[in-house]
Amino acid sequence: MPVRLGTNPIAWSNDDLRSLGGATALETCLTEARQAGFTGIELGHKFPREAAPLKAVLAAHDLSLVSGWYSCELLVRDADAEIAAIQDHLKLLKALGCSVLIFAETSNAIHGDQSKPLSARPKLAAGDWAEFGRRATQVAEAVAAEGLKLVYHHHMGTVVESEADIDAFMGATGDAVGLLLDTGHATFAGADPVALARRYRGRIHHVHCKDLRRPVMESVKARDTSFLDAVVEGVFTVPGDGCVDFAAVLKELPGYSGWLVVEAEQDPEKADPLTYAKLGHANLARFAAGAGLL
Repeated sequence: MPVRLGTNPIAWSNDDLRSLGGATALETCLTEARQAGFTGIELGHKFPREAAPLKAVLAAHDLSLVSGWYSCELLVRDADAEIAAIQDHLKLLKALGCSVLIFAETSNAIHGDQSKPLSARPKLAAGDWAEFGRRATQVAEAVAAEGLKLVYHHHMGTVVESEADIDAFMGATGDAVGLLLDTGHATFAGADPVALARRYRGRIHHVHCKDLRRPVMESVKARDTSFLDAVVEGVFTVPGDGCVDFAAVLKELPGYSGWLVVEAEQDPEKADPLTYAKLGHANLARFAAGAGLL
């Protein structure tokens, strides 16, 4: 089946820095997401977390639930404990008909701490990847038994940030662990999203389509700001408004049939969410059609 285009509420109300869009109602976010042309949306902190009310609010806007982020802590607890902890989130996604569960290690992450510079991000020792990967694989197999695919989100400020980190993680995990390719985070971390798409196309089951303003990226890296300061300064934007070659990335994913999600956090006071949602949808649809995915 063709890909579907979704979005994330982070453009309207930021999850990690809640002063950004804090006063924006969920109703506004959902109305504008559908107005921009999207047919699905990921979870945000303002969404109901029970199946019945969540289904109702999404149905009222003719939107599907794409998926939702889960913060794992596999560096400090074993897979059995993580499987127990993930159950409510997994059951909610399953009840809403989602096909993937977004998963990221955050036990020592700094992306949500505005006082920590980008250089302070955690790193795993070479000998720690095997156990981390084994635990992640065990959780992914449990998720697969419930009918969903676990997709790992490499992310700035976390232990899986750079291209080397992604390679180490993918090498340490089994096929049950999928990859969420995030074009913006890959580029910010110095990785090549085109190469990642080519290398891991068989395990990429979810794509976050985030563009990046190169001058802002170079500036925040030179000053070693926090990740959240980089967001406030506008490092991210929607597809087609930055330096990421989406046409090349998507051409490396022949046959991909999941969601393409515009997830481009910005300060809504500086970047009107509806304006950028419309721009992101139009550009992403064009790139996807050009790659034969629509």
